[in-house]
Amino acid sequence: MSESTTRLAIVTGGNRGLGLEACRQLAQKGYRVVLTARSADDAKRAAASLKNDGSVRPEQLDVSNAASVQAFEELARAQLGPVDALVNNAGVSLNGFDLNVVRGTLSVNFFGALRVTQALQPLVADGGNIVMVSSGMGELSAYSGALRARFLDPALDVAGLLALVGEFESAVAAGTHTAQGWPSSAYRVSKAALNALTRILAKQSARVHVNSICPGWVKTDMGGRSASRTVETGAKGIVWAATLGSDGPHGGFFRDGKAIAW
Repeated sequence: MSESTTRLAIVTGGNRGLGLEACRQLAQKGYRVVLTARSADDAKRAAASLKNDGSVRPEQLDVSNAASVQAFEELARAQLGPVDALVNNAGVSLNGFDLNVVRGTLSVNFFGALRVTQALQPLVADGGNIVMVSSGMGELSAYSGALRARFLDPALDVAGLLALVGEFESAVAAGTHTAQGWPSSAYRVSKAALNALTRILAKQSARVHVNSICPGWVKTDMGGRSASRTVETGAKGIVWAATLGSDGPHGGFFRDGKAIAW
């Protein structure tokens, strides 16, 4: 199959864990895969570990760095062609809870996915898929009723979401986040914001599918050895969303291909 007719998938944070396994499974399904990582060397080592036939291409992409995202966008426009699947997998789970942890977590898990999607969405082919790798910890049960309502407000747009995330950061800085109904977890908030972004983007464009995926508690460096799921199982849900057909769901939150509550 020639490059001009082979489907193309881009995976952020593809050098280990769920991202690496998603790259493996997508390549097995016949996709050309661009495996990206913050370090070019890490991307090259990861692609080599898949022992692929050249269908997995390593590239440097630091989702937290605007210049890196711009450079990757330019490369994609010049060299890659239409994108069939964009998998926003890059994520961090930092120890502790303070303003630095909040900023570091949001920079990758939320702002990184937003930055990459805004840059690459115009390159996604009609009927293509944008996948946000989220978490069950993004569910809104940990928030006050008022904050849940704001996250779920059908009128929420990107500007409003950015303001809401900014309020969390300011509240942490002031030591008032708990009183305002926020959880003491930057990771939770980053994934709730990512889910809200999914809903917003899905409303804005019917041209491509945009969905959030919870892979479950997976045995990765982030999930730990006690996790109940294998990486292979967790990645299946991501790959399912990345390979949806034109009649697939749009604007939902899924685990194992089944809808779950926001």
